[in-house]
Amino acid sequence: MNVIGDRECVGAEEDQGVGMREGWQIRKLGDVCSLLNRGVSPAYLEKGGVCVLNQKCIRNHEVSYEPARRHDDAAKKVAEERFIQRGDVLVNSTGTGTLGRVAQVRNEPEEATTVDSHVTIVRAKPDLFHLEFFGYMLVVIEEAIKEAGDGCGGQTELARSVLAERFSVSYPESLAEQQRIVALLDEAFAGLATAKANAEQNLQNARALFESHLQAVFGKSDSVVLLSDLADEVTDGDHSPPPKAPFGIPFITISDIDKRASTIDFTDTFSVPEEYFNGLKSSKKPRIGDILYTVTGATLGIPVLVREQRDFCFQRHIGLIRPKSDVDSCWLAYALRSPQVFRQASIGSTGAAQKTVSLGVLRNLLLPKISLREQRQIATSLDCLHAETQHLTHLYERKLAALEELKKSLLHQAFNGEL
Repeated sequence: MNVIGDRECVGAEEDQGVGMREGWQIRKLGDVCSLLNRGVSPAYLEKGGVCVLNQKCIRNHEVSYEPARRHDDAAKKVAEERFIQRGDVLVNSTGTGTLGRVAQVRNEPEEATTVDSHVTIVRAKPDLFHLEFFGYMLVVIEEAIKEAGDGCGGQTELARSVLAERFSVSYPESLAEQQRIVALLDEAFAGLATAKANAEQNLQNARALFESHLQAVFGKSDSVVLLSDLADEVTDGDHSPPPKAPFGIPFITISDIDKRASTIDFTDTFSVPEEYFNGLKSSKKPRIGDILYTVTGATLGIPVLVREQRDFCFQRHIGLIRPKSDVDSCWLAYALRSPQVFRQASIGSTGAAQKTVSLGVLRNLLLPKISLREQRQIATSLDCLHAETQHLTHLYERKLAALEELKKSLLHQAFNGEL
């Protein structure tokens, strides 16, 4: 496989003449396809009509019909060639993060089905390929396709001509050899899929273990107290639009909060002038022991304990809780993360398009009323369990990454004649 431009095309030809495996061909993708076209711009229906696959339907090299929508075929006819069939490869052709994803239709659709205009149908010429080999062949060039988009304004496009002309594919002329390779890959990938499913389940179990322990720990207290009674300050970030600067003090937005790790990611924050930071009230300048708390949107309810002294400020969609001297900050962060307290925040949130927890709701959250000694004991116990579950999480994440690399390695071997 090669991505080819004018200069790279020469290299591909050299490969074919000198280093090309015997019995294999290298050709432009467009030359081996009978169809390479986008789908329709649908006239959507709630029921009836034609099934339309979109970019959400193409993920992990599989086609899912669950996110599909319906098209009114009476309002706009679908050309016969644009109804997908077994063996077609679907390629996401727009959007950042979605462009380039590839999946093959391995079974004949149960009903008349097409794709929308953000997806390209790639159909092999008759009798040139064992169909499943054609699917694997495009998976091999998926990463290159993802990098080939062009556009601006946040919308990346993959033109039909780019897909047809800039990519070459390699394949054995023998259909029997193609079928042999497919059999080996199918068997190997089935085993990898099982291993991946087990690792993902173990990863989910590791994360659930800690959350269930939090629920058990913070469901025991017979006495409760308002969050405002445990804190010297419950406030939020500056409501005025901050002035940006090429360098200065980091300004944290809600997108800089790592939901899973409950930490701040400083790698891509913007900066504000030091004069702006110095002019803020002390309650809006986080310090060690403070807890940040996201109060808006899909990331609502994430507590982040400030563990190191570092100058930074934050937007109004993030709250700040400064615990009293007789409250353990680590315990309070765990309490705010518990399902019982999150449920209160979620129920108290308001807004249609974007839920928000007001400072009033935040201050009136109910938490267990226990002694400082008990708080520290609980925090120490949870720290140990959290470290263990984080270790397991990282272990299973590494295993998943290794499985993906093994999959790529097998594909590389298959298309270099090494299987």
